[in-house]
Amino acid sequence: MEEISRIGIDLGKHVYQVCGVNGAGEPVLQQQMKAPGLMELMSRLKPCLVGLEACGGAHHWVDKLESLGHDARMMSPQFVRPYVKSNKSDFHDAAAICEAVGRPTMRFVPHKTKERRALQQVHRTRQLQVRLCTQLGNQMRGFLREYGIVLPLGLHVVRREVPDIASDTSNGLPSMTRWLLWKQYESLVRAREEVAGLTSLLEHESKHNPLCRRLLAVPGFGPITSTALVAAVGDARVFASGREMAAWIGLVPRQASTGGRTVLLGISKRGDRYLRALLVHGARSVLRTAHLGQRTRLKERALALKKNRGSNIATVAIANKMARTAWALLRRDDYYRADQAGPSRAA
Repeated sequence: MEEISRIGIDLGKHVYQVCGVNGAGEPVLQQQMKAPGLMELMSRLKPCLVGLEACGGAHHWVDKLESLGHDARMMSPQFVRPYVKSNKSDFHDAAAICEAVGRPTMRFVPHKTKERRALQQVHRTRQLQVRLCTQLGNQMRGFLREYGIVLPLGLHVVRREVPDIASDTSNGLPSMTRWLLWKQYESLVRAREEVAGLTSLLEHESKHNPLCRRLLAVPGFGPITSTALVAAVGDARVFASGREMAAWIGLVPRQASTGGRTVLLGISKRGDRYLRALLVHGARSVLRTAHLGQRTRLKERALALKKNRGSNIATVAIANKMARTAWALLRRDDYYRADQAGPSRAA
C-alpha cells in the first residue's frame, strides 16, 4: 500500500468508512470496515494525521488511535459539511473529513479525558432529573385543573399540596386520578433525591479538584458552574484568548458587518446552552449582590452597566467577564485576586 499521510474516518455504530490520501493529496484508500478491521488497519499504518467528526464515540476512538501513535483530531460536523462533494453518503463524508482535517485554518474540538467525560455525564444526568421534576410538577397541576383545582406556580407548592389533595376523599377526584397523583408524587420525590445526590457528588468534586477550587474564588462561580466549565472546556490552552472561549460559549455579540461598517447584534448563543445558562445565572447573582460587601472593580462595573444599559445586558456582560477570567485562571495556572479584577467591556 502506498504511504498514507492523512486519513478521514466517518464513524458509525457498526460500520466505518475510511478514506486515505498520500502526501500529494491523492486518494489511495477507500474502504468500509467494522471496528476490529479498522483497528487492525490503523495498527499496520505508520503514524499519520487522522480526522474524525465530533460525535458519540469519537473521544473513544481518539484514545484508541493515539495509543497507536496517530495524531487524531475531532472537528465539528458543521465545519466538515462544506467539503462534501455532490450528494451525502458515507463515502463522500469520509473524503470530506480527510480533506477538512488537512486545512491549516480548521478549528478542532478539544479532546476530553475520561474523568472529564464522566464529570460531564454527571451534569447531563442531573439536568435530566431536574427536567423530570419540572415535567412531573406541571403534569400534576394540569391533571388537577381538569377537576377545578388550580395550584399556584412553583414546584414547592405541588410538593406541599398534592399529598393532601390526593388523600382528601371529599374533593370529588376519581379513584384512578388519586392513584396517578400518588404515583407521580412518588416519582417526583425520587427524582429530587437523585438531584440531591448528584449535587452532593458535584460539590465533593468541586472541593477536591484543583481547577474547580481555583474557579470557586471567582464571583458568580459555585460548585455546579465550576465543575460544568472544567468538564466542558477540558484544556483551556486550546483557546487563544479569553474572548475566543467566551465566543465558543456563545456570550459575545453576533456580527453582520460589511463595507467597513461594524454591526453588532445579540449574543450568538453558540456552544453549550447548559454551560451558558449557568454562567448567566451566576452573573445574575453577582449583579444582585453588587451593592453589598466590599466594593471591587467588578462590582463597580456591574452597577455601572446596570444603570446605563439595563439588567439584562449587564448580566450577559458579567457572564462574559466570568468566562474570560476563568480562561485566564485555567490557562495560566493562576489564582483569582479580587483587587485585580479589571472592568469588563459593555456588551
